[in-house]
Order: sequence, then C-alpha cells, then structure tokens
Amino acid sequence: MTTASTQLAAASGLVSLVMFVVAMGVLALLAGGFWMNSRIKYRESARPRPEEQPRLPAEGAVHEVRENREGSEIPQIPKGGRPLTPYELSNMHSRPSESKDRPRWSSGSSGSFGGGGLGAH
Repeated sequence: MTTASTQLAAASGLVSLVMFVVAMGVLALLAGGFWMNSRIKYRESARPRPEEQPRLPAEGAVHEVRENREGSEIPQIPKGGRPLTPYELSNMHSRPSESKDRPRWSSGSSGSFGGGGLGAH
C-alpha cells in the first residue's frame, strides 16, 4: 500500500466499510444455505413409522452359505484363429464345486499378503 492509500483508508474508514460488507455477504450466504436446506428437507418423504419398519421373514434370519465355486471354462481358440474380445465372451457363470476343501495358494499360506505364512521359498 502506498502512503496515500493508507491515509485514505485511515481517514475515511474505507477498510472498515469493506470488512462490514464482506461480513454481511458471508452472513447472507450462511442464511441462504440454511434456507435452502430447510426447503430440501421439506420436500423429502416422511420417515417410516415403527409399523412400517422391515420385519424378519417368518422362517427367521437369513444365514450365510459358504461354498466353493468353479468357473466356466474359457472357449479354446483354434490354431491360427483370432483371440476373442471381452465383448464376445458371454457372462461366465459359475457352479458349485464338488470339493469341499478350501483352495489354497500354497501349503501354510492363505494366499494374501501378510497372511502369516513363510512365503514362497
């Protein structure tokens, strides 16, 4: 700031006026935010009453089913044929596996990083 602008600001209170206008602008933005939020909440549907809450099925809670799944085989490409693109492959369905053993990457390892095994030696 130059000496002239400092003297103008001090003498006329221009800085105080600018700060007051900025403060009023911030208050107007906050008030507008509260007003907008109340309009949005007014348009929302009402919360469900206790009798409208979901209930357990008659047979009880649904339990987790653990099973091993086997994927479908990928179609073999004939010798000299072009590779299939992902769009030419259908949804690869899976089926339950006959084996009930949990697949392992290697003995003593769960297959994950930091799984507690010794790793591949």
